[in-house]
Amino acid sequence: MASAPTTIKGTPVNIIVGTHVWAEDNEVAWIDGEVVEIKGTEAVIVTTDGKTIVAAISSIYPKDMEAPRAGVDDMTKLAYLHEPGVLYNLASRFALNEIYTYTGNILIAVNPFRRLPHLYDVHMMEQYKGAVFGELSPHLFAVADACYRAIINEHGSQSILVSGESGAGKTETTKMLMRYLAFMGGRSGTEGRTVEQQVLESNPVLEAFGNSKTVKNNNSSRFGKFVEIQFDKHGKISGAAVRTYLLERSRVCQVSDPERNYHCFYMLCAAPPEDVKKFKLGDPRTFHYLNQSNCYEVANVDDAREYLGTRNAMDVVGINQDEQEAIFRIVAAILHMGNVEFVKGNEIDSSKIKDDTSCYHLKTAAELLMCDEKAMEDSLCKRVIVTPDGSITKPLDPEAAVTSRDAFAKTLYSRLFDWIVDKINSSIGQDPNAKSIIGVLDIYGFESFKVNSFEQLCINLTNEKLQQHFNQHVFKMEQEEYTKDEINWSYVEFVDNQDVLDLIEKVVTNLIVTGS
Repeated sequence: MASAPTTIKGTPVNIIVGTHVWAEDNEVAWIDGEVVEIKGTEAVIVTTDGKTIVAAISSIYPKDMEAPRAGVDDMTKLAYLHEPGVLYNLASRFALNEIYTYTGNILIAVNPFRRLPHLYDVHMMEQYKGAVFGELSPHLFAVADACYRAIINEHGSQSILVSGESGAGKTETTKMLMRYLAFMGGRSGTEGRTVEQQVLESNPVLEAFGNSKTVKNNNSSRFGKFVEIQFDKHGKISGAAVRTYLLERSRVCQVSDPERNYHCFYMLCAAPPEDVKKFKLGDPRTFHYLNQSNCYEVANVDDAREYLGTRNAMDVVGINQDEQEAIFRIVAAILHMGNVEFVKGNEIDSSKIKDDTSCYHLKTAAELLMCDEKAMEDSLCKRVIVTPDGSITKPLDPEAAVTSRDAFAKTLYSRLFDWIVDKINSSIGQDPNAKSIIGVLDIYGFESFKVNSFEQLCINLTNEKLQQHFNQHVFKMEQEEYTKDEINWSYVEFVDNQDVLDLIEKVVTNLIVTGS
C-alpha cells in the first residue's frame, strides 16, 4: 500500500491510500475526501461530492472520522487541532444553533447576525450562576461567572479580552458580559439608579458618538473601550469607569461608500422639526461630511427614534439639558463646517470663502459654536507660526484651507467625545477603595484596506499587540510547558507577527529618541 509522510503541526503523520483528508478548495475553503492514489509528493483525492482532485501531500490534513457529527463543545477534545478541523467543528455546531465553543478556557463565538434573547435572559443567568466552568454548555455567562468567582475567592483582579474581526459581535458581547456582572454584583433596594445600571445605560450614548455603519457591521465601534467594574469586599459593584482610546477621527471628514459617518450626525438630521430648525439642518444628502457615501440609512434602525433614545440616555447618565444642547450644537456646527468651500484669494497662495452658500455655512457654524465669524474664517484661511521673534501669519491656499477645516472638525469631535466620556465617568462614580476590579476590553475589529492611513496603522498595531498577548498565553507558554514535560503534543502553528511589531516599534522608538 503506497504511503507518504507529512506533518500535522510538527507531528509526523502517514498519508496512505484510504486516508480521509481535508484539502483546500477555492469556494468553501476546505473540502473533505478520501485518498485513492499516491503519486510521489501528490495525492489523488475523491471528494465527498464526487469530484477527483490532486493536491500536494504537504497541504492536506487528516480528517478525524471519529469526531461526532454535531461537533465537540471544547476543541481541545479534537484529535487534530488544525484549521479545517476547527472550522468544520464550528460549522457543525453553528448548524445546530450552537454559537459558542470552548478552546480550553477561551470562548469562541460565531456571530448569528440575529437576536437570540433566550440565550441571555434571567433564567439563563440563573443556570450559570455558580456553575463549575465547563459543566454546562459553552456560554458567555460561564466566562463572566468564572471571572466573578475568581475575585470573590480573592484571586485578585481579572480581565476579559473581547477580540475579533470587525462585525464579529464584540460590542454586543461586552454588553452581555456587563449585564451578567451587574446581575451577580448588583445592589438591590438602593435609592435611585445603581452604578451597574448607569454603566449599562451609558452604552447608547457612547454608541451614538463612537459607532458607525461599516461594510461588515451596522453598529461598529470605532474606538477602543475598557470598562473597569469595581467591587467592594462583599462582591458588590461599588464603582466603575470607562476608558476609551484611539477614536477613529478621520471618519468625521472622510467616509467610504457604502459606510456611514458616526450615528449622531444622522440622528440629529432626523430630529424633531423644532431641533432641525434650531440647528439649521436638513437632509443628510446636503452635507459634504455625509454625502461622500450613498448610504444614509441603516436597515431596521429609525434615526429619529434613536435621537430621542440618546437624549433619554443622556438624562440617565447625568448630562443635563443645557449640556445636551451644547453637544448637539457642536455636532451641527461640524456638519456646517464641512460645507465651507474655498477658492483662490487675491494674494499669492491665499484663499477666501467660495460663495454665499459657503458664507452661510461658516456663519451658522460660528453661531452654533458661539464664536466670532471673522476669527473663525481667519483660523481656516490663515496659519499662525510662532517664532522666537514673534508670530507670523501665513495665508493658506484653497487646498491647505480644506485640510485646516477638516483638522479643526476632527479635533472638535474628538474633544467632544472625550468630554462625554469624562462626564459619564463622573456621573457613574469611581470607588478609590475598591477591593477588586473586573476589566472588560472591547477592542477594535481587525480591518485592512488597499490604502491604510496612519490612523489605521495605529489601530492595527494595537490589535496585533493584543493578539501577541493572546498568542503568548495561549500558544507559546502552554506549548513550552508541554515540551518541558515531554508530552506528545501536536504543535499548533499560528501567524506570529512579532517580527513586524518589533520592526515598527523599533522605528518609532528611534524617531522618539532622535526627535525626528
